[in-house]
Amino acid sequence: MPSAPPKKKPEDWLQKAESAEPDQPRPRGRLKVFLGYAPGVGKTFSMLSEAIRRKSRGEDVVIGIVETHGRAATANVASKLEHIPLRQIDYKGTLFSEMDVDAILKRHPQVAIVDELAHTNIEGSRFEKRYEDVFALLDAGIDVLSTINIQHVESVTPRVQSLTGITVRETIPDWVLDRADEIVMSDLTPEALATRMRRGDIYPLERVERALANFFRRGNLIALREMALQRVTRAVDRTLDDYVNQKRLGAHWTISEKVAVCVSASQAAKDLIARGARLAHVLNAEFFILHLDTENDEDLNAKRALDANYEFAENLGARVCHLKGSSVALATAQFAVEHKITQIIFGRSALSGLKKYLYFREIARFVTAAPHVDLHIVTQETP
Repeated sequence: MPSAPPKKKPEDWLQKAESAEPDQPRPRGRLKVFLGYAPGVGKTFSMLSEAIRRKSRGEDVVIGIVETHGRAATANVASKLEHIPLRQIDYKGTLFSEMDVDAILKRHPQVAIVDELAHTNIEGSRFEKRYEDVFALLDAGIDVLSTINIQHVESVTPRVQSLTGITVRETIPDWVLDRADEIVMSDLTPEALATRMRRGDIYPLERVERALANFFRRGNLIALREMALQRVTRAVDRTLDDYVNQKRLGAHWTISEKVAVCVSASQAAKDLIARGARLAHVLNAEFFILHLDTENDEDLNAKRALDANYEFAENLGARVCHLKGSSVALATAQFAVEHKITQIIFGRSALSGLKKYLYFREIARFVTAAPHVDLHIVTQETP
C-alpha cells in the first residue's frame, strides 16, 4: 500500500485558499454546505435530495459518508445513491469506521456527499478533521455537498455553550465555512421542530421529553436559529460584495445596514455613540466607531477621553476602527465605501464664522466622496 502524503495543517489549507489568484480559473470543486441550527431540521435530508436531483441530471454522485441517526426517511433516500465503502481503522483494539477519502479520490466522481463537516477523524486517518478530507476532494476537482449545525462554528461555540450549558466538542474554524461556495439554511420553526421531536422523527420517544427540557428548549432554539440566520446573511453579503467587485458596480449595491459614528476625544462623543447604538439596534445593523488618529491623541487627557469613549462603544457592541490620513472627511468616506457603510453620524458643535465654513466644507467633501451613505448630523452642546 503506497505511503500517505504528509498531512496538511489547517493553516496550510487557509494559506493555499488565500494565495489563489481570484481572476484565474481554478480546477477546484465547489463546496455547498447545508447549515442548520439544531439536529433534526433536515440538513442531511436536503443534502441527499439535491444529490438525487443531480444524479437524475446525469451527474456522477457518490456518498462518502452519511449519518442517518436511525431516521428511516434519511436512510431511504441515501439507499438510492452509490456508497463508497468506509475505511475500518483499529484504534486501541476497537474498530472504527471512517470515510475513505483515498477511495473517493481514486473513484473520482463529479459530486461527493460528506455529512457532518465538523467531525474529528479517529487517530490513524489520513487527516485529523473531516473538513480537511473535504478540501482534498475539492482540490481534486470534486464537488462536495456537506452539512453542519451552527453550534459547531468556532466563533459561535462559546455563546452556544453559555446559552445551553452543553459542551460542544467538535468545531471548525470560521474560515472553513467562509470558503464555501454556497450556504443553504435548512430551516424549521422551533414549534415545527418540537412537533417532529414529539413524533419520534428525531430521537427515540423515550428521549424526547428530556431533550425538549434541555437543549431543545424553545428559548434555546430561537437563539440558535437567529445565529444561523445571521451566518447565512453574512454569506449573502460576502457573495454580493464579490459580485459588486467583479462587476465594478456602484457602492449603492448593498443588503445589510451598517452604522458608523465618527468620534473625537470630546466627552460629548458618548451621546453620539449611544445614538448610533440605538440606530444600529433598530436596523439590526453592524455598528462601527471611527476615529482619525492624530498627534493630538498623544496628550494624556485626550488619550484618557478616547479610551473611555472606546470602552463605552465596545460595551454597546461597536467595533472601533482607527483611520489614517490628513482629512477626516476623506478618510471616513474611503472607509464608508470600502466597508459598505449605509448610515453615518457626525457630531456638530455650535460653530460660527470660519469654523462653521470649514466644517460644512468637510461635510461637502464627504458627501461627494461617499454619495450613497445616509448622513446624520447631530448638534452637540459645547462643553
